[in-house]
Amino acid sequence: MTITITTAPCCWGVDDVANPNLPDWRLVLAEAAAAGYGGLELGPYGYIPLDAETVSAELRRHGLYVVAGTIFDNLVDPANRDNLERQTRQICAVITALPKPPAAPGQRYAAPYLTVMDWGHDARDFAAGQSDRAARLDDAAWAGMVANIRAIARIARGHGVRAVIHPHAGGHVEFADEIARILRDIPADEAGLCLDTGHTAYSGMDPVAMLEACWDRLDYIHFKDIDPAVHAGVMNSRIRFFEACALGVMCPIGDGCIDYPEILSLLERRGYAGFITVEQERDPRSAGGTLADVAKSRRYLEQVGFARPAMEKTR
Repeated sequence: MTITITTAPCCWGVDDVANPNLPDWRLVLAEAAAAGYGGLELGPYGYIPLDAETVSAELRRHGLYVVAGTIFDNLVDPANRDNLERQTRQICAVITALPKPPAAPGQRYAAPYLTVMDWGHDARDFAAGQSDRAARLDDAAWAGMVANIRAIARIARGHGVRAVIHPHAGGHVEFADEIARILRDIPADEAGLCLDTGHTAYSGMDPVAMLEACWDRLDYIHFKDIDPAVHAGVMNSRIRFFEACALGVMCPIGDGCIDYPEILSLLERRGYAGFITVEQERDPRSAGGTLADVAKSRRYLEQVGFARPAMEKTR
């Protein structure tokens, strides 16, 4: 089993590109490298410049690569199709021109990936993590979302990029019934799955059980951890998902309630190969604590057994 641990700009509070408090993208790259990560995600559309030459130079300066790009937008509205397709083309054109991520024997699909997440619905945002309060899409709206995701995945395939659907707290693919439905409606040859241990736990599911249940579609994984005391408090509040993150519901891996030795046991038994990305959403105004936190998460994962032989070097 060969696993490479990477990270993502959300650890620095980068989720909304319009937020005036975001750190400079070059600082994120420098601190990701300083914490011992060889790669990271591109982050939300428009944060890291969509300029392959500029970004490649900065990545090479720090010995980094980009493991995935991100579509984080309204996947439901048919009127958003042109925007989604434009983002997909631009992101895929850039990530495939950057230093190439390493490959691992047994890896299902080569990186970089395109993580595809639904976002932008107030009612679902305020019901994040609370299945009984979260209204499901009707059949027509669901079909529209499926059509948008399939269009994104088709464009990504044309660039040689594997699209992976990422269930996200506060979006319309969040809970177990929605995950099962989207995997039925979008075939494996069109898109894979990126499960996130933090989002599954936040939304009331067992991360180990979900990884096992979705194994046949699992191409990529995100790791987070949950502070159980903060989580209990936000589940009794009417609060948006990222407001909960600003309160510290996501913590360094090993400080929370998710059983990572058990997850490692599952991944070893199943022979997972490829990438796992560490994330810890936060308010960007507290990004000064990121370097210590992402380094702590990486050390913990190495201590419990996630340290593995290095993959091939990037080009």
